[in-house]
Amino acid sequence: MSQPNPADAGRAPVVVSNVVGSFAWGVLHERHPALIERVRKATAYPVPAQHALDALLREIAEGGVIEALDAAEPDAAPWRQWGEGHIGRRWADVPFLWAESCFYRKLLAALGYFSPGPWQGIDPFAPFKRAELMGTTVDSELAALEKTPRLPRPEQDTVLLHASLWGNRADLGFQLSTGKSGLGERVTGLVVDDTATLWELLESGRPGKVCLVADNAGPELLPDLVLADHLLATDRASSVSLHIKPYPYYVSDATTSDVLDCLARMSAASGRASQIGARLRQAVSNGRLVLRADPFACAPLPYLDMPVELREDFASATLTVMKGDLNYRRLVGDRHWPATTLFSEVTAYFPGPVAALRTLKSDVITGLAPNTLTELEATGSAWRTSGTHALVQVRV
Repeated sequence: MSQPNPADAGRAPVVVSNVVGSFAWGVLHERHPALIERVRKATAYPVPAQHALDALLREIAEGGVIEALDAAEPDAAPWRQWGEGHIGRRWADVPFLWAESCFYRKLLAALGYFSPGPWQGIDPFAPFKRAELMGTTVDSELAALEKTPRLPRPEQDTVLLHASLWGNRADLGFQLSTGKSGLGERVTGLVVDDTATLWELLESGRPGKVCLVADNAGPELLPDLVLADHLLATDRASSVSLHIKPYPYYVSDATTSDVLDCLARMSAASGRASQIGARLRQAVSNGRLVLRADPFACAPLPYLDMPVELREDFASATLTVMKGDLNYRRLVGDRHWPATTLFSEVTAYFPGPVAALRTLKSDVITGLAPNTLTELEATGSAWRTSGTHALVQVRV
């Protein structure tokens, strides 16, 4: 179970989903049922799986209560421990982070992902990921890499970092809420911008290991990999530890297969994209790019509760870069923090320097300057959840 954070001080209640019309409520009551139907249409699952999906739909319906994960599932014991105090309650009344994670774990159980048989290990989200990765938009983004060598080094740094940041808008789960029309033109301003601090940290001293905690696959993972290549090629990092998920999670979260698909996509392109793909493949082979898939990556817990081995990995890094919305929620705690709460305060437990690259797509936010918060609130827009704003936050 989660340990108390000294920064809480009674100021930040845990996010739950029982407020009708809230972002968390919409995820549980609209996004999750829509995802079940999308998965059902994408793959010809057999009758038992179809029935299991129907049962999951009934369970998560309005007023539905959480049932324990089947005891035959390989991780039933830890889920029983994590679910202490939650099983038997309404989905909307338990912590949102836990409920959302539990839904995805139960979706995999319904589809037999961990059960011996022909459907074991079949990623239910693979059709969506592959379609995005093979789209024509990716062609144009890879072609745009031809321009970067002509830029001065500081501009290259900013362009590639911000490409990784804004690539977070490729999140397939987010598209279930916004529709394929997307989010309009990319905004130029950031609600917090510690970009200069990030690069200063990587420039100081001898290059060391950088941990890059990935979020989504496909069009988002591509600029993450390009950024990893840039860190290695410019000697900002002696190695990059790329943290991915050990199995499918949250629709489009990146797994080993997704990394390999992205490397193949770049290698099959032309020009600079192909060169980067070749360098990254070589980096995997010689140990400069290490893939890590810790089981904790799919736990319904904040990073405050990370296991010792993961803590030691982050502690040994010059910098850990956390990508995306879910990693941000796990980093600062999925709580209704006052938006001006210091990022350094809520991440004080983290064992080394940490940066967050995040497009805003949920309610949780910390580290805003008071005047920035005032200006954002005055717009009357859903700036916390619309994906039209982003941040680069660093705690040294």
